[in-house]
Amino acid sequence: MNFDDFRSIERILYVRSIRNPGTSYVQGMNDLVIPFMSVFLSDVCSEDMNQWDNTTLTSQELYDAEADCYWCLCKVLDCIQENYTFAQPGVQKICFHFSELVKLLDEDLHEHLKQEGIDFLQFGFRWINCLMLREIPFHLFPRLWDTYVAESNQVGDFIAYFCAALLLNWATKLKAMDFQGIIVFLQHLPTENWTLVELETILSQAHLWRLVHQDR
Repeated sequence: MNFDDFRSIERILYVRSIRNPGTSYVQGMNDLVIPFMSVFLSDVCSEDMNQWDNTTLTSQELYDAEADCYWCLCKVLDCIQENYTFAQPGVQKICFHFSELVKLLDEDLHEHLKQEGIDFLQFGFRWINCLMLREIPFHLFPRLWDTYVAESNQVGDFIAYFCAALLLNWATKLKAMDFQGIIVFLQHLPTENWTLVELETILSQAHLWRLVHQDR
């Protein structure tokens, strides 16, 4: 995609920062615009997504897409504002919840990670800060973010369950790894060939565990 030097994303984030002075830009926030931009530009761009060029759009088409992206981004970020305030306490809170869920669901894995010196923030911070956008293939973004929008004010809670379901998908393999192997694996999850089938499996597991354990 060619977003004309990403000025569209820059404008969206600039307006967001002006209207929400309590939050600030953090590394990776620009990633959060991409799922919405891909959806709304698909209405006016018929070519392969890799060939999109916003310089071929009319000003009105581009501004309409930017406006839709802005309001959808706000819909999600307004529900997790603490993720993007000073020291990002929201990210740390979700990461702690994530760790506790893994301990509840697979204590052996949790103990193995602890014995290998793995802190959940070492990998979970990026997962949560970028809302999993760097962990799954681009073409699956709309499905995942559809859930985020639907979860509304509960999206932070859901992300913790989704992270737990994703991690436990490889529990057996992780238990056989040492510190270095675990870190490398979790920073480059083998999801590049995933389809909706794999993503739906993780989403379903997250929803199920949340239904069963949400009061704990």
